[in-house]
Amino acid sequence: MLPWVGLALLLCYVLPVAVSFCLPDPRGGVLWYQARRDPTGLAPDPATTPEAVIQVYAAPAVSWRGRFSVHSWIAVKPAGAARFVRYEVLGFGVANGAPAVRVDRMGPDNYWFGARPHIVLDRRGDGVDAMIGRIRAAVETYPYPHAYRAWPGPNSNTFTAHVAREVPELGLALPANAVGKDFLPGGAVLARAPSGTGYQLSLYGLAGLLIAAEEGFELNLLGLDAGIDLRRPALKLPALGRLGLRREPGYLTQGR
Repeated sequence: MLPWVGLALLLCYVLPVAVSFCLPDPRGGVLWYQARRDPTGLAPDPATTPEAVIQVYAAPAVSWRGRFSVHSWIAVKPAGAARFVRYEVLGFGVANGAPAVRVDRMGPDNYWFGARPHIVLDRRGDGVDAMIGRIRAAVETYPYPHAYRAWPGPNSNTFTAHVAREVPELGLALPANAVGKDFLPGGAVLARAPSGTGYQLSLYGLAGLLIAAEEGFELNLLGLDAGIDLRRPALKLPALGRLGLRREPGYLTQGR
């Protein structure tokens, strides 16, 4: 029995992390503080998009952490608004007294220090303004506004997962390699999955289990998630993320 357990751990956890370190640098070798941070064009232009919009983005984390995890954030635009507002948690400067929760540090869809983000979720149209109001309330109630810890949390993905649990109608399923999403605030052991379509058990984000319609099945070991998505067949691997059928961003638009 023990040899099989060891082989499973090797294939599901050790090997994906090793492969991640062999992949090309998503920033092309450019030092993160010299890398581009300009808009990508992924966010719709508010001037031609009067409807309310919610978008969630993820991009490889800065430096070596990007081999293990993505950084996630939320951008919202109420109906008729002239601009987006971006919410996220950052570790830069927190040790020197800066707040962890940052608003509009960059534009909604900017390169994350050289790494191009991808859209995890896109919600538009009827009912989205109400969700934006609940997102703002969830940002205000985030329990770690002045704390940051890259591993196992609380970090940027802990923040995004908190907002998702407070606004379950978003149906947000964060990437498997969003390290910190399983760190439950207040030392809780049981909580809803971020998508609101299932539940998870977690021990300080270091070990746990998640079963949900949107996320599928995930097993957390030392903050790294491995699992399977049966709804859109794919393997979910530490560091690498999703391998299988591409998961389209969760779209909800007016009239759909």
